[in-house]
Amino acid sequence: MSSAWESLTVDARDPARLAHWWAEALGYQVVTEKPDEVEIRQSADRLPGIVFVPVADGKEGKNRLHLDLRPSDQEAEVERLVDMGARHVDVGQGDVGWTVLADPEGNEFCVLREREG
Repeated sequence: MSSAWESLTVDARDPARLAHWWAEALGYQVVTEKPDEVEIRQSADRLPGIVFVPVADGKEGKNRLHLDLRPSDQEAEVERLVDMGARHVDVGQGDVGWTVLADPEGNEFCVLREREG
């Protein structure tokens, strides 16, 4: 027996705002928008989704789980995401081939270099 990955859930102070930010960042669409849950997916019939749920507390500390994005042009994508409201963060990564950013609520994610070959 095995399980199918349905969704990733993200706690958010403003779920609708953060869901719309990630939908734009990933080229996803909002498929459900309720006060207690906003879900985005690549398309309405494609899983997994990312579900944003409300929490009262702000984020504290480094994420234990994060997304890695691999664009065709790392530099241009980092610039686009920063223009959208992401910010550069240092989580102790040192000199590496990826860029660590945080979304508008402080959730870290990585923008990787283009895949070689």
